[in-house]
Amino acid sequence: MTALISQAAMFAALLVGSPNLSSTIDATAWTKHTINDRSPFEAAGAFDVDGDGTLDVVCGETWYKGPDFQASYKVRDVTQQGTYFNCFATLPVDVNGDGRMDYVTCSYFGRDVGWVENPGEAGAPWTYHEIDLPGPSEAAWMVDLTGDGQPEVLPNPVNVVVFYRLDDPGPNASWTKVELGTEQAGHGVGSGDVNGDGRVDILTPKGWFESPEDPLSESWTFHGEWSLLGGHADRPNDMATGIQILAKDVDGDGLSDVIYGMGHNYGLYWIKQQQDAEGRRGWSEPMFIDDTIHQAHTLLWADLDGSGRGNHLVTGTRIYGHEVEPGDTDAPIIASYRFDRDAGQWTRSLLYQGEPATDAPPPDRAGDRNALNDFPRGTAGTGLQMMAVDLDDDGDLDLLCPGKSGLYWLENPRTP
Repeated sequence: MTALISQAAMFAALLVGSPNLSSTIDATAWTKHTINDRSPFEAAGAFDVDGDGTLDVVCGETWYKGPDFQASYKVRDVTQQGTYFNCFATLPVDVNGDGRMDYVTCSYFGRDVGWVENPGEAGAPWTYHEIDLPGPSEAAWMVDLTGDGQPEVLPNPVNVVVFYRLDDPGPNASWTKVELGTEQAGHGVGSGDVNGDGRVDILTPKGWFESPEDPLSESWTFHGEWSLLGGHADRPNDMATGIQILAKDVDGDGLSDVIYGMGHNYGLYWIKQQQDAEGRRGWSEPMFIDDTIHQAHTLLWADLDGSGRGNHLVTGTRIYGHEVEPGDTDAPIIASYRFDRDAGQWTRSLLYQGEPATDAPPPDRAGDRNALNDFPRGTAGTGLQMMAVDLDDDGDLDLLCPGKSGLYWLENPRTP
């Protein structure tokens, strides 16, 4: 029988901490650039909108023309629900095969996944096309779940685990929906090869779905091997994980480990995969990567140093994911993490640190809180999507960082 982590053991681990707390390297040589410090949208994508060979940035209702992102054009109207806007992802895909890049989006309050058609003319309205209404989608990523080099859309409707494959891009493009289950769903979804069979599995806060040989037509087996708990001492049983949950062998023992952040609480964690003498799989208690970061709501792997290994874990503070939650008005950070296999510890590189919202309305006036007013102007953070992309065309990966406190990018100081 597969070994499971007991909730009591996880709770104990959270109370006593871990010997794997990260040390910090000052990496403030990274330069913050402002695209729009009044943008409240939490998702953005970089792609060539107008076909001139230069990356542009699309965020919410606007696209910003590269390379300086100063000229901007209307994309579409995005509905607002409280302090949230119903554009929770911006994933570049040429859906209709016309040579112009469109994008896939999703929303929580709209409960939808859809794609937005690029008209090919600056200032002309883009057209939204619904794909499905799976449920309140917290975010979405493009992940190659079928192994054919064509990424699928993996959203996080908190009520169901589902993904979508684009069939035959063109004027009559259609989508294949693969639904895996409802009981296994939760706040957070992710991907990675958990069992080392070369196929990409799907991870949830409650366990993982094993990818079959034919991911589109065969059943995915669920393994309820963990409960990804974490958070502040007064809320230690939080299961609202960040997106994505990631599986990767970080310590070099040949077994994939699992990395997750707390989307609405403190803590960035990993659990180590273990095998007994009979090859039965088990998991360690959760160990801190960083116990000081809060609202690590979006996580990705990136090759920030050009080594080709892609072993930088990148995340940051989602500003006002909820207006009242642990760490809500603390200073936001954007950071990368690497596991030192010789020392057996994580090291944090602090790429950016902002200032706290010292004049924010008190928690009993949460409805009056607004990130654009409460945090010092120009404060960067993260939202529901980050993108590692070479925005200045100098040969290294920069970071595109949208959030409720504005739209920014961080310039990588590495000289290729």
